[in-house]
Amino acid sequence: MTEEEWQQKAKSVIKVELAKKDIGYETLSEMLKEIGVEENKMNIANKLNRGKFSFVLALQIFKALGLKNLRLED
Repeated sequence: MTEEEWQQKAKSVIKVELAKKDIGYETLSEMLKEIGVEENKMNIANKLNRGKFSFVLALQIFKALGLKNLRLED
């Protein structure tokens, strides 16, 4: 896979999880604050739309969403 394909995959994984729970960036920002992570909705949107964000942020998002398992492939 190319770098761009990896970025697309990364943002897709998170966006799918947000869609499953019908959660937007504003709500995600609030959920992240509850676990001590300060990210505003515009920063989240920019990072996810670019597909360039740290794995730490991904883990924080997964924690905020209450995910216990993550399926990467069908």
